[in-house]
Amino acid sequence: MSNIPGDLKFLSSHEWIRVESDGTVTVGISDHAQDLLGDIVFVELPEVGQSIDAESDAAIVESVKAASDVYSPLSGEVIEVNALLEDQPEIVNSSPYEDGWFYKLNPTNMNELENLLSPEDYSEACED
Repeated sequence: MSNIPGDLKFLSSHEWIRVESDGTVTVGISDHAQDLLGDIVFVELPEVGQSIDAESDAAIVESVKAASDVYSPLSGEVIEVNALLEDQPEIVNSSPYEDGWFYKLNPTNMNELENLLSPEDYSEACED
């Protein structure tokens, strides 16, 4: 099984979320997801200022194999996007949990965290 950091929460659709010390959250796709997708060639990010509902589509990732929607683990306002991905989408393949993050949110309902999978539960879901 791919590397799964213990400080993240996950959607079963392979998005991860990290709660930052300032209360914002960072969103990306898992190592497992990037591995399934193969070489990533394009990422379409949400707009800064855009409001996103939990589990609604927020971004698109395209690989040599397929295009896939990226869903938001929490509701909130997009406060930053990873501009590096515009010119270097392959960073998601090499660093899905660090440099390859997609966007940051100012969450509107932290209770939605309770609906997400722990790293252990996500790992089990990937094995099924």
